Amino acid sequence: MDRLLISLDTALRTVFADHAAARPCPQAAVEGPELSAEEKRLSAALMRVNHVGEVCAQALYASQAWGTDNPALKAQFDAAAREETDHLAWTEQRLKELGSRTSLLNPLWYAGAFGIGLLAAKAGDKVSLGFVVETERQVEHHLNSHMDRLPAGDQASKAIVAQMRDDEVAHANAALQAGGVELPAPVRGLMRLAAKVMTTAAYRI
Repeated sequence: MDRLLISLDTALRTVFADHAAARPCPQAAVEGPELSAEEKRLSAALMRVNHVGEVCAQALYASQAWGTDNPALKAQFDAAAREETDHLAWTEQRLKELGSRTSLLNPLWYAGAFGIGLLAAKAGDKVSLGFVVETERQVEHHLNSHMDRLPAGDQASKAIVAQMRDDEVAHANAALQAGGVELPAPVRGLMRLAAKVMTTAAYRI
């Protein structure tokens, strides 16, 4: 019951609360020019997708921490989730600066990711860690693509995305070192398909 209540509290805070980062928001070395209205819309859509990714990350780490009996692994998942909270706060802040909003479907994204994370956890710690590795590798690829797609003058968003990418790489490496195994190709393909559906919808809604 305690775990259930904690998980419910985490879900509500992730989806509905404002978030405070433990680390300062990354700053661009040089400020870019004022963005046009069209550039702001593009940046906001991409940052909304990135925010959804962080909502899903919170759900995944919460469910995987719940599903393991290994205290060290649980602590690793909890530590990664705290870094992902920084990402939530940074993307929320940037969306406000761009005059936009987070995804209206965040409760759905959280619930779906929580269920997937719990399934991964129930498959065993090595598979659960392997799921983290594959997830973070796909997120790294996705963030690299956003670095290319963001308007050239949006140095503020690019600074945030670059730090997020570095953190995700570190999470993947930590999971690999902790014993994560490579997932079968069909599973990796299904993960890419699910991510495509999420990013396409979150770009607009």
